[in-house]
Amino acid sequence: MRDLRFPVASIVAMVADAMSGAEILAEHPDLEADDISESLRYAALAVQERELPLLRPA
Repeated sequence: MRDLRFPVASIVAMVADAMSGAEILAEHPDLEADDISESLRYAALAVQERELPLLRPA
C-alpha cells in the first residue's frame, strides 16, 4: 500500500481542464494512471445521488 494523499478534487479539476492523463502524470510524478481513473470513479460515486444544477455561461 502506498502512503500517498492527493485530493480527488485536484485530479478531477485537472481532467475538467482538459489535461490528458500523460500531462497529469508528468506534472505529478507520484501519481499513477490508476490514481486518475480511481479518483474519477470515486467522484462519480460521491455525486451519484445528488442533483447538481448545470449553469449556463452568461
